[in-house]
Amino acid sequence: MGKRVLIVGGVAGGASAAARIRRLDEDASITIFERGEHVSFSNCSLPYYLSRTVEEKDYLVLMTPEDFKNSYDIEVRVNSEVCGIDRTLRKIHIKDSVSGQEYDEPYDELVLSPGSYPIRPKSIEGVSLPHVFTVRNVNDIVKLDQYTSREDIRRVVVIGGGFIGLEVAENLKSAGKQVSVAEAADQIMTPFDYDMSQILQKELLDQGVELVVGDGVKSITESHVILISGRELPCDAVILSIGVLPETELAKQAGLEIGETGGITVTPDYRTSDPHIYAVGDAIQVYQRLTHRPVRLPLAGPALRQARAAADAIYGIPARNNGVLGSCAVRVFSLNAAATGLNERTAKSNNIPCDSVYTMSMDKVGLMPGSSPLHFKLVFEVPTGKILGAQAIGRGNADKRIDVIATLIAMNGTLEDLKELELCYSPVFGTARDVVNLAALAALNILHGAVKQVHVSEVRKLVENKACIIDVRSRGEFEMGHLIGAVNIPLGELRQRTSEIPRDRPVYLHCRTSQRSYNAAMALKGRGFDNIINISGSFLGISYYEYFTDMTTGREKILTEYNFL
Repeated sequence: MGKRVLIVGGVAGGASAAARIRRLDEDASITIFERGEHVSFSNCSLPYYLSRTVEEKDYLVLMTPEDFKNSYDIEVRVNSEVCGIDRTLRKIHIKDSVSGQEYDEPYDELVLSPGSYPIRPKSIEGVSLPHVFTVRNVNDIVKLDQYTSREDIRRVVVIGGGFIGLEVAENLKSAGKQVSVAEAADQIMTPFDYDMSQILQKELLDQGVELVVGDGVKSITESHVILISGRELPCDAVILSIGVLPETELAKQAGLEIGETGGITVTPDYRTSDPHIYAVGDAIQVYQRLTHRPVRLPLAGPALRQARAAADAIYGIPARNNGVLGSCAVRVFSLNAAATGLNERTAKSNNIPCDSVYTMSMDKVGLMPGSSPLHFKLVFEVPTGKILGAQAIGRGNADKRIDVIATLIAMNGTLEDLKELELCYSPVFGTARDVVNLAALAALNILHGAVKQVHVSEVRKLVENKACIIDVRSRGEFEMGHLIGAVNIPLGELRQRTSEIPRDRPVYLHCRTSQRSYNAAMALKGRGFDNIINISGSFLGISYYEYFTDMTTGREKILTEYNFL
């Protein structure tokens, strides 16, 4: 008789653990208990049903209980809530939500994969009104779709600008709804730094989505979402996407150790404080390999790896646990965005000495149809040059570039490694010197002091203090829009006009994307100037950085025009 293994929860973690256990042990008795109606579904694809990108709701269901039985000889009991764990007798207590029957099941080994649940703050008045929804499972998205498909439901407010919030907003907009997004933080998509998130915020505005940041929700009525500032957003439906919390009630009742993040504490092989109970997925606390701090990471990819490692551990198979990076990706209408590792804000908050470069190069050869700029931010440790993280946003393959960086971080790679990385090249796929190689070269110039830089976040203060700023773009580009107070000396005229450039105070150079201004900085350095500073991200980066705040707050502009965007 093989082991009797019980698994609480399905989807990525539980279902994957069960399948791996079966491959390791044909004689094991494996049962999955799922509180909901579906044991295996693509929860990351749920928002795409709203626009019918996923055409049928049944397509969201990946495997049925019958599929598990026929393919893996695994028993699945849906609508079965595990209400308690008796660690001494090694049994769990289950309640069948359909029949009302309650019963116990013994186990040799127990795997917890309860997931997480959407936050529905009780402090927000009206949060339980019938037109307020959350998105967690197939039934949730079907109910939301049925409600928003009504002709009288036209205005939708999404509360929260994270992954699910933006995906729901995009798909409801594509379905013809008037969509507003309200985010309490000063930016959407916190895995990205503030300067990068502005690109996504502008895309939302360009696509007709109303966006409010830095303003939390006070209350919800039948017709409005009322923000803390007093602003009112008209609504016929509201989607809460504020975040998720780990499902740990069962673990707490069983006396299992809970970590400082609120997730279940596990060993490197995902064993809880009870040697016969394992835990994986959204409910656990994991190790961030760069900050060396515990975190929670509700992502499917890590859950799959954790499930396999836990199953292996049950059978004494060792696995290496390197911690997590938090690699992620999202599409926001026409833009693809991806990130990995630490952003600059997180690195600094963890007292890691770091710097960053912000480059904009083409995602493929400019002659090719569909070629477009890829905004790329690379964060590195000072003085080691160790790569800490990266963010990429553009119409091309942002995820491909971030996957390269994630791989290098996993190998403890440095800027020198990234500079020398040999990547595939064809004009239709990329450039001979890829976006990531170029970013490494720019970062090495900063690290070794070949050129000085300031970031786009510092430019407003420079303009307000009437710093010497030289724009080395062409005259035509300058006339289309420029920094107020900047002097235009095109790169082609620079060597003939050095007498116009002061030597007794800092001189800040920029072009459209920092490449021409870098060449100008090196040319001036070669002529004895030691006061030249390049603006990282240059005019395009500055424009995105300033655009959203200027447009939504009425702040005094430091740019003459935005229309080139």
